[in-house]
Amino acid sequence: MTAPTPHPHAPARLDLRQDVALLTAQLIDVYSVSGAERELADAVEHALLAIPQLELTRDGDSIIARTNLGRAERVILAGHLDTVPLPRTEGSLGTVPSYWASGAPGEGILYGRGATDMKSGVAVQLALAATLFDGGAEPARDVTFVFYDHEEVEAAKSGLGRLVRNHPGLLGGDFAILLEPTDGTVEGGCNGTSRFEAATRGEAAHSARAWMGSNAIHAAAPVLARLAAYEPRTVTVDGLDYRESLNAVKIHGGTAGNVIPDKCVVEINYRFAPDKTPDEAEAHVRELLAGFDVVRTDSAAGARPGLNHPAAASFVAAVGAEPKPKYGWTDVARFSELGIPAVNFGPGDALLAHKDNEHVEADAVRECLRVLRKWLAA
Repeated sequence: MTAPTPHPHAPARLDLRQDVALLTAQLIDVYSVSGAERELADAVEHALLAIPQLELTRDGDSIIARTNLGRAERVILAGHLDTVPLPRTEGSLGTVPSYWASGAPGEGILYGRGATDMKSGVAVQLALAATLFDGGAEPARDVTFVFYDHEEVEAAKSGLGRLVRNHPGLLGGDFAILLEPTDGTVEGGCNGTSRFEAATRGEAAHSARAWMGSNAIHAAAPVLARLAAYEPRTVTVDGLDYRESLNAVKIHGGTAGNVIPDKCVVEINYRFAPDKTPDEAEAHVRELLAGFDVVRTDSAAGARPGLNHPAAASFVAAVGAEPKPKYGWTDVARFSELGIPAVNFGPGDALLAHKDNEHVEADAVRECLRVLRKWLAA
C-alpha cells in the first residue's frame, strides 16, 4: 500500500466523543511521520478549540492545553503526534489507513502505524479532554494536556524539548503521565542512554601485501571481545529493578576489497539505570574499554521512578497493578529534569512499537481511558 502524501488543506475533523478505539483509528488515518505532523497538529488544535474550559498554546506542531480550576494538584498528560515511517514489507497490516482485523470497526484488534506508539495514547488524551466537564462535572485535579512533534527522531528536534525551552511556565506540575504503551501497567522512570564510538587505527596497504600495513578491523577485536564478555547489571532504584545493557550496535571500516583498512569504528549503545548520570555512565564505559580511543556521541539522562510522590502513589493504587521499571528511554526524563515525578502508562504492547504488524486491542484503549477518567475525578 502506498502511503498518502500529506498536503495542506482544512484540518481533519476529529470526533473526540466517539468511542476511543474508533478515535484511535481516525488518528492513525492522518499521516504524521516525523516531520509531517502539521495536518494532525492542526486537527488536534481545531478539536481542542471547541472546549472552552481549556487554554491553548501552540508552538510549531506542538500544543499545550490547560485547565485552570485552582486545584491543589496539577497533572500533566503527554503524548507525541509523530510516528516512524510506514512499513516497507509487502502486505503489511501496519499501514495508513488503519485496518480492523475483525472487519468490524471498533471490535477486536486495530492495526496501523502508530496503533501502539502512540496514537492510542493520544486518543485517550483527547477523549479525556472532551469529557472532563460533561454534565457540569469538573476534575479533582487541574490537567495539562501536551501533544508534541518529533519524538521519533534525534533529541535536538524534539517538540517537547522545544516546549520546555519556550514555555517552561506552562509545563509546571506535580506529576506527569506519558501515555507511551505499557500494556496498561505503570512503568516508573526510565533508563538513560548513551552512544559511543570506539576507533582503532591501522595502516593502509594492498591486501596482496598485507604485511606492509596494519589491519584496523582486526585491531577492533579486543573491543568486541570485552563487550561480548561484559555482564550487564541489574540496579534497584526506588524499589524497581532496572536492567542495563551495553552492546556494539554498528561497526564500519575499510575502503575496498583489496585494501587493508586503516580505520575501524565500533558504535556502542549503553542503556544505564537512573542511579547514575550520563557522565558516570561514560566513566563506566571508558573503564571497560581502557586503552582504546572512545568518544561519546550522544546521551540522555534517565529518570528515577518518583513513585513515593502522593500523586504517583494514588495513581498506582488506581491502576491496581504492581509497577514496573521502564527499560527504554522515554520523555519522562524531560519531566524528571524539571523536577516533576513522571511515569509511563498507556494502552498497547511496547514490543509492537515500530513493527510492521503494529496493533492494539480496542478494549485496552478503552480500559486506559476508564482508569484515567476515574482517577482524575477522584
